[in-house]
Amino acid sequence: MIVFFLITPLLGSLKNYVKYKRFSSFLFLRSPLICFLLQIAIQTNNIWMIVIIERWIMFLFKIMRSLLRNDYLNKKEKYKKKYNIKYN
Repeated sequence: MIVFFLITPLLGSLKNYVKYKRFSSFLFLRSPLICFLLQIAIQTNNIWMIVIIERWIMFLFKIMRSLLRNDYLNKKEKYKKKYNIKYN
């Protein structure tokens, strides 16, 4: 059962290492910790449901963080300057 909670962090850590050439222990431990807390809160042994809910929580967290940081407009301005792009 614990293996299923470690697959997502292992694959995520591998992706981060390949993409950014760094390993973050916080990011590695975040997913199993959330899964563990969800298992306590929901009190179920349905591993698939817990892993799916954990991914939904992280998806919503990343959407909210992107909205609060205004990522779209910041990146739009960056690419306007970098590539001299004109938006209508």
